[in-house]
Amino acid sequence: MKPITVFTPAYNRADLLSRCYKSMQEQTNQNFVWMVIDDGSTDNTLEVLKKWEMERNTFEFVYYTKKNGGLHTAYNMAIEHINTPLCVCIDSDDYMPKDAIEKILNFWDKYGSEKYAGIVGLDYYTNGRIIGDKLPTQKSINLIDLMVGKYSINNGDRTNVVRTALYKRYAPMKVFKGEKNFNPHYMHLQISKEYDFLVMNENLRFVEYQDTGMSASILKQYRNSPNSFAEIRKLYLSFPDTSFKFKFKHSIHLVSSCILSGNLLKSFKYTSHKIILVCAIPFGIMLTGYINIKSR
Repeated sequence: MKPITVFTPAYNRADLLSRCYKSMQEQTNQNFVWMVIDDGSTDNTLEVLKKWEMERNTFEFVYYTKKNGGLHTAYNMAIEHINTPLCVCIDSDDYMPKDAIEKILNFWDKYGSEKYAGIVGLDYYTNGRIIGDKLPTQKSINLIDLMVGKYSINNGDRTNVVRTALYKRYAPMKVFKGEKNFNPHYMHLQISKEYDFLVMNENLRFVEYQDTGMSASILKQYRNSPNSFAEIRKLYLSFPDTSFKFKFKHSIHLVSSCILSGNLLKSFKYTSHKIILVCAIPFGIMLTGYINIKSR
């Protein structure tokens, strides 16, 4: 069995996938699986994958196809098929430094155990500039603490190497009919309720944000996937020991998402912070109006 799977969800990215493929070919340690999930692409992604399947590589290459359902459904399929102890997602428009797999496996061999969820490492822009700040210089960190601002750093995107057994414990992520914008980081935060991640202040991924990617048009995502965003706010509001500012901000977003889903009363079932929620309702109504206007 290989020690790690790199999985790559792809939707109409045939033109960009080759860069990711090349970075897999150039890895200094080839003892891994590269798994591509074609999320119902309508371009020539499948033709490209079939071509690569015929090529000789020292890493193991597999791909699966599915009906288009969004990034989180591609995660769900990948997690179903992964059978290596570790896994990491590298998006179709991203790629790994040549020594990333080698560094991950050496680091895990030295420090890893079932005590930890996996490894959290750094992301860099393609120009070589780090996204956000380096992580605190400590052995491990909790991603929830990182998200809620318990550290005085600029918290940019990170790469999470995860024990596959933990992904399988929490998968599949919920799928709401007609919604395709459920953030897979939800699972990392669920896992972080029980486990910390080992800190690895190394570049594990080069990132290039696309105008058509999930990072773009966030207001349209709010409008088109309100149940998904409400579910994520529900998780945020379950975190203990967060500030009033954090609770109020996400209560506003919860109200807005529930209004957009057509069920404001649902918000009261999603949080125990009822007084804060009531105070957030006028602001949630205003946010909903703003989303509807700006996302047309």
